[in-house]
Amino acid sequence: MAAEQLEIETKFDVPLTYVVPELAGVEGVASADAPVEHRLEARYFDTADLRLARARITLRRRTGGTDAGWHVKLPATEGARRELHQPLGRATRRPPKAVTAPLAGVLRSAVPGPVAQLRTRRVVTVLRDADGRPLAEVADDTVSATRLSGPDGTAEVRSWREVEVELIEGDRALLGRVGERLVAAGAATTDRASKLARALGQHDEPEPPADERPAKRKKKGKAARPAGPSAGEVALTALADEVRALQLADVGLRTGADDGLRRMRIACRRLRGLLAAFRPLVDRTATDPLREELRWLAARLSEARDEQVAFAGLRASVAELPPELVLGPVAARLQASEIAAAERGRARAADLVAERRHLELLDALDALLAAPPLTARASGPAVEVLPAVLRRETRRVRSAAAHATTLTDAERTEELHAVRRRARRARFTAQALAPVLGDPARDVARTAKRTQRLLGALQDLVVVASHARQLAVSAHAAGEPGFTYGLLLGRAEERARDAERVFAERWPALAERLGG
Repeated sequence: MAAEQLEIETKFDVPLTYVVPELAGVEGVASADAPVEHRLEARYFDTADLRLARARITLRRRTGGTDAGWHVKLPATEGARRELHQPLGRATRRPPKAVTAPLAGVLRSAVPGPVAQLRTRRVVTVLRDADGRPLAEVADDTVSATRLSGPDGTAEVRSWREVEVELIEGDRALLGRVGERLVAAGAATTDRASKLARALGQHDEPEPPADERPAKRKKKGKAARPAGPSAGEVALTALADEVRALQLADVGLRTGADDGLRRMRIACRRLRGLLAAFRPLVDRTATDPLREELRWLAARLSEARDEQVAFAGLRASVAELPPELVLGPVAARLQASEIAAAERGRARAADLVAERRHLELLDALDALLAAPPLTARASGPAVEVLPAVLRRETRRVRSAAAHATTLTDAERTEELHAVRRRARRARFTAQALAPVLGDPARDVARTAKRTQRLLGALQDLVVVASHARQLAVSAHAAGEPGFTYGLLLGRAEERARDAERVFAERWPALAERLGG
């Protein structure tokens, strides 16, 4: 799309009679501009099955105000939302390709159509500091929303009022102080993802967390059943979250986000791990093929990520060397190699998200969630079924670590990499189960994360050593001194041995915390 901005904002639900308080007295705010009124109209687009809404993405065409155009809003990360902009153009009934291209991994073959129409009376007040610098914008919105096709095929109309505070040049602390003033005047903070969610009637009454739901009463003549979700419901919620994360990482890769590659790799790994851990709950004849496809996808992403790790480690090692030990154009070769690797990574990512196989995988994941092949055990209470699932994962970690101690040096290093992978899977599983299993699962997640980090440091050094060898060969072929690369290789190998020793020292305590 043509432009991008980062939104940092807070939303508040307010009654129709709400009076926005004086904000010029808030710490850091010297003055407030006179309110300016805008009349906005926005048409929101989605697929028939609302797949954009499920991914917490909004796509709209807005007229009026200062930011008329096509907007794509992506879910918030670390309190900020990415928003992609495109000029209005002539298209009105369907979004143009330039708008939908970044969403191809979510939309795939589906064509978005209009799902809601919003009319908003917006009153905007800009808050400024003593130098006249704009700090934040306060938007008081009175909204009338029409869902263009409700569940029974009829239009539905909803009206409400809300206040948004969006940072311009101010900081998050200011956002908090302004919010406190609004709440003191009767506003209520809200975590609604978007106006569209409200227009569609989504999340009107959010379900409380599993550990806060009231216990179900025991029916006469029947054995008491523990309150809370079934094991299958917990598993499907966790899988749906990771499918959404994979789709959003796809959007990030298509739009050049700095962390798109990393997020997609993480989502692949989490999905693979959870699909394996949930084999007792979701039929593996359906999930094993998906795991193989996710393995393929992760492998396609790994080379670029390994190169990022390797060059960061090599640059740090060179900086530690005395200048007299850096012989030849080492810095220049490192820089040129890193730039070339980054270009290859971007090209591979662009090719990957365009591949039919990748899109078919996303389709297959959606199909799994739409008609999940749950096993008989999945219907059991989560609090009774899931502890065994978690114990199975921790046993796998301990078993692999015990086997590693019986191997020779080279074999042990490779097996410790397998221990790391199993620890990572145990961590992902424990994090997914923590809302139901509570502190025991959180403790497993923390312990598995420590294990993963210790062994991750070892694996990073293995990757650094491999790249040092490759650079030495390239330098020799170019007639450059190989002395410095030999030093880098030796240091990486020595530090890898130290990392193995540290893990061996700490593992007994970690194994005990992982339990049986």
